[in-house]
This record gives sequence, structure tokens and C-alpha cells, in this order.
Amino acid sequence: MSNEKLRELESIDYDILRILSKDSRKSNRKLGEELEKSPTTIGKHIEELIERKILKEFTIMIDYEKLGYDIIALVELNISQGKMLEVENDIAKDPHIFGVYDVTGKYDALLLARFKTRTELSEMVKNINSKPYIENTNTHLILNVIKEGTNLAELMEK
Repeated sequence: MSNEKLRELESIDYDILRILSKDSRKSNRKLGEELEKSPTTIGKHIEELIERKILKEFTIMIDYEKLGYDIIALVELNISQGKMLEVENDIAKDPHIFGVYDVTGKYDALLLARFKTRTELSEMVKNINSKPYIENTNTHLILNVIKEGTNLAELMEK
């Protein structure tokens, strides 16, 4: 697929994505029944969506708070000397971190991370501040999560 022109998505591809965004556990048979297509056809479309990296993974939604990870922090970073990607890739290895973003504005990058204790958060921030090329950080504690995640089915309805 690398050299050939990528085809546009068909309506069945959008239908598959819409349904899987609500329930990624649906089998090809169930999808086929819902879309009035054979499981083989559904499977071929899913494989192509995976190959094209449109479908990245099938996953679950976990309530981290119920598992004790009720501290969420947003950390803003200033990174010097053009080392942004190097620093971000290094920091992204920390399992507490679930988002690393390049941003515009006053800061160069944003991190989102989850912790069970303030001590874990403190250790991570101190570790980040000790790294070369980190000029400074600014840490925010998330008080309440009103919405997290995006649903393709809802986006497509707009």
C-alpha cells in the first residue's frame, strides 16, 4: 500500500468504525449482521483499516480511580536547545504518563499522568526537572474529570 494511492473510505468503513467506537468487542459476525454484510467482508475491511493505521488498537475503558489512581496531573514543560522530541520520547517511557503532546504557546510540551499518591507525582516531577534540557515545568492537579475521550460515532453525527 505504500506506493499505491490509498482509496477513500467507503461508507461500510465508517459504519464499522462507528460501531466499534461504541463496542470494540463486537465480532465480525455481529458486525456483519448489523450491517447486512458477510463476516468475511467485514474482516477484510477491518484488516485494511488496521493496515492503513486508521484502526490502531482494540482496547477497554478502565476506571482508574476505582483502582486507586485518583491523582491526575497535567505538567507543562519548557525544553531547550531543540531537544524536544528526544526529551519527550524519554519522558514518555514513564508508565504513569498517558499523554505527551507538542503544543504552541508559552510551553513546548504537555504531559498527562496518573498516580496513586502525591509522593509518586512528586518523584516524577523531580525526576523530569533533573533531566538535561528541561528549563522548567508547571504542574496542575486535575480536580474533576468532566469528560475524557472521544467517540467517533458522536463526532460523525455532528
